[in-house]
Amino acid sequence: MAASPTDPAQAYADVVARIARATQGAGRARDAVTLVAVSKMQPWEAVAPVLAAGQCVFGENRVQEAQSRWAGRRAEVTLHLIGPLQTNKAADAVAFFDVIETLDREKLARVLAEEIQKQSRSPRLYVQVNTGEEPQKAGVLPQDADVFIAACRKAYGLMPEGLMCIPPVGEPAGPHFALLAKLAARNGLVKLSMGMSEDFETAIAFGATSIRVGSAVFGARTQA
Repeated sequence: MAASPTDPAQAYADVVARIARATQGAGRARDAVTLVAVSKMQPWEAVAPVLAAGQCVFGENRVQEAQSRWAGRRAEVTLHLIGPLQTNKAADAVAFFDVIETLDREKLARVLAEEIQKQSRSPRLYVQVNTGEEPQKAGVLPQDADVFIAACRKAYGLMPEGLMCIPPVGEPAGPHFALLAKLAARNGLVKLSMGMSEDFETAIAFGATSIRVGSAVFGARTQA
């Protein structure tokens, strides 16, 4: 379980202030960057003060956990799925999430397209790119991204709006953010989900339109 800050609302306010400074420093408008508060695995007593403070965009890793946490408050929030999506959970993900950030393979693209048509509901989609080419990590490889994005559009009728990445731990994040921005521009995609608690200011400087911040708001998790 996560160890939550003494005052999550204050931690949230500090992150909001840091975002404001980072956007100003990058010469960007404050509203150019959306904070996705990563509430996965957090106790409700940590999440509630942040929700009450005005945060309305949250990120979850697992479909079932998100349903359990947010089902009774669904109209209050915008939900991003930021964890890997199994195809057998695609129907629930399409029904429940506003944004799915982890589209990364053709089988998933096909199933999502089928569910979107069946449910007449279209969550916004991001393609996850494995910028570090790490074998244990989800995401399409950078050299395959152009072909995959084209297949999403032409073969499955999906219209991804952006890209997402998680740079390797221990490496400078900037080159990975620059690569993601280059891939997005080449494919006419305007949204970039990149940057987490330890590097979101760098991500903002490289053009992030959303940042996924968990531990800086809620405290460091003691397990994944």
